[in-house]
Amino acid sequence: MAFRFNFAIEDNESTESDAHGEADLQLDPPKHEQTADAAAACSPQPGTAKHTGKDLSEKKLCFPAAREHHVPEDVSKVLENKVLETASDLRYVKVSAVEMTRRGGTHGEDIVWKSISTHSDLIPGVYEGGLKIWECTFDLLEYLAEAGVQFANKAVLDLGCGAGLLGIAALRGKAAKVHFQDYNSTVIDEITLPNVVANCVNDGNGTGGADEGKIVKPPSKKPKKAECLPDALSRCRFFSGEWSEVSQLLLSSSEPRSKYDVILTSETIYNPDYYGALHDTLSQLLDKNGRVYLASKVHYFGVGGGVYLFEKLVEERKVFTISTVKEIDKGLKRFVMEMAFKDSC
Repeated sequence: MAFRFNFAIEDNESTESDAHGEADLQLDPPKHEQTADAAAACSPQPGTAKHTGKDLSEKKLCFPAAREHHVPEDVSKVLENKVLETASDLRYVKVSAVEMTRRGGTHGEDIVWKSISTHSDLIPGVYEGGLKIWECTFDLLEYLAEAGVQFANKAVLDLGCGAGLLGIAALRGKAAKVHFQDYNSTVIDEITLPNVVANCVNDGNGTGGADEGKIVKPPSKKPKKAECLPDALSRCRFFSGEWSEVSQLLLSSSEPRSKYDVILTSETIYNPDYYGALHDTLSQLLDKNGRVYLASKVHYFGVGGGVYLFEKLVEERKVFTISTVKEIDKGLKRFVMEMAFKDSC
């Protein structure tokens, strides 16, 4: 069955002064955190960056170790004290409300507080923008619906997931399994997992977990455990950490099939310093007959990355074919690209 989804995307004009060119609809802050047990090894590698022109290769950054985040037995707790908003039939956590509960720098990685205090969508090696919904995500969602991309019975990875909307779309398309990965553990715990729960869980009242714009509070009486529709959460796994570390964690899995039929990723080619790591991750995790769907702006001002530079690297590596399947010529030009292994074409 082909995946179908309707999206009413805002007509937002991007400008060159906006390095990321985000849409009006966004989850306010960004996405990088470091837990005490996850701020593992410091390395001279560069940190990913969406909104900075600094030479990250000269910085020594500490990257969080990869780890899996398990879904609580009672998923109702995931949405407690969360405020949900709705757009294009997708429910997502309002980040400004998360900010209010995590001010003060006393919560795990503290990426929310660090982002607010520095007025930055990016803190290299600490936070990489995962709290916002960037506009290319909606470009890719629209393409998946228009092209009727098949997800049924497939293994899907939402790479650099942030809010997780791409993975949620695959889940609704009857994917056999959907894995979500983000650099920051806080993004997974506070944004991605709640969004998945809000979109696939029945709380017994037909509300899908919460009323829009209202805080979800524990009921005064003993609550019923939320029920999945149908077993959706059992098909999901959640991971945080740097790409190469997460790749190793996934490949070492005891599951007989650890590679993916479809990898979805949006706005992950903003920094050329990480093209090699991204290319290696895709080549390691994609099934031999799989497809990568990648959405990006033509260029990221202040950082230097963009479509043409990434295409050049892919062509030089001679591992994948890469082609443009959708072009959005509004404001700063944006693209959706498809990748596949050369020997599968």
